[in-house]
Amino acid sequence: MNANELQSLKNKYDIVGNDPALNRALEIAVAVAPTDITVLITGESGVGKENIPRIIHQNSRRRTGKYFAVNCGAIPEGTVDSELFGHEKGSFTGAIDTRKGYFEEADGGTLFLDEIGELPLASQAKLLRVLQDGEFIRVGSSKVLKTNVRVVAATNVNLFHAVSKGKFREDLFYRLNAVTIIMPSLRDRQGDINLLFRKFASDFADRYGMPKAVLTEEASIMLRKYRWPGNIRQLKNVAETVCAIEAGKHTGRGDKFDVDSETLRQYLPNQEENLLPATVSGRNESLGNNSEREAIIRAIYQLRQDVDYIKGVILKSGTVPQQSPAAIESSEYNYGKDGDMSVEWKENQGVGLQDDMEPEEQDINNLTAEDNSIRQNELELMSRVLKKHNGNRKAAAEELRISERTLYRKIKQYNL
Repeated sequence: MNANELQSLKNKYDIVGNDPALNRALEIAVAVAPTDITVLITGESGVGKENIPRIIHQNSRRRTGKYFAVNCGAIPEGTVDSELFGHEKGSFTGAIDTRKGYFEEADGGTLFLDEIGELPLASQAKLLRVLQDGEFIRVGSSKVLKTNVRVVAATNVNLFHAVSKGKFREDLFYRLNAVTIIMPSLRDRQGDINLLFRKFASDFADRYGMPKAVLTEEASIMLRKYRWPGNIRQLKNVAETVCAIEAGKHTGRGDKFDVDSETLRQYLPNQEENLLPATVSGRNESLGNNSEREAIIRAIYQLRQDVDYIKGVILKSGTVPQQSPAAIESSEYNYGKDGDMSVEWKENQGVGLQDDMEPEEQDINNLTAEDNSIRQNELELMSRVLKKHNGNRKAAAEELRISERTLYRKIKQYNL
């Protein structure tokens, strides 16, 4: 296809973008359309896979036939065979009449099976028979029927991986995989992201008679760097939300308003921004914000408490307790809700309360650099929490999720 033909195709199906991978997918779709070869479309959810089967159907000899799009993942497992192949009257509860399935209805046309990876294995076997021989049997019948349908399938999962896990039939995979069209994700089409935003913003403004949102240069850069896990579908939602909310704040009389990076940031979900590559400029920044850092320190601290108690038993007895892994996970260890081992457990193991000294106090000279770093973080955390609660040890212990007795020991150890 030349550039004019390709652009004409995009205009017809409302496709925006000039990415080479996108252009390649469209060219393959047009090239295979005149044949009856089975096509498998792969790509993440929201990349626009549904455009390809329509292009194939409209450019094929079946364009005058029927076209059906079926989402296999949206059909309850118990009714998949009935939906695809039909059923006879009385074949199951609720079958009050004979019904044709999609393969029978689409005879002479094209059937688009979206989310093909969600089909149950039993239905996959029946689909394979249709693809190979054009034969199927309605639910509740023994009569073999024939159909002449062009099948185009799509999936957002790795079918090859599903085959290796036994969740998808290998023979069906190779039958579907005659021609594969790969739809690129939006994050791989950075040059198209701003074009798509402008289109969605313009369409929304025209539809509702609102001023159109225009991104500043900084906002455009932010848009391109965002990960877009929801792809085009997510970008359209963001563009329309920005237009709907920010247009009401626009006080000018023009038909456009600017959206800067700070405004745009409010509409990009934080949990997705965390997936972006982070630039680390210092050791503390690599742990994220303060709350994340404290959570990590607290988790390490609680883990070390358990390990230190076990070390204490070993140091006293000189031998490793002979409990099995199963026993270690059992109630014999009788952990308290705050993470401390109970008095009963210590007494059973020969650890007296008078000897209840932290291992780090017993072996302080053998600390590694990593140990010192952890203890420094522990000290900082305890100091901050005690200051927050004005020295109230009970409240501080509750927030640290440790017992008051443990906190007392730590205060003494660190001379807080």
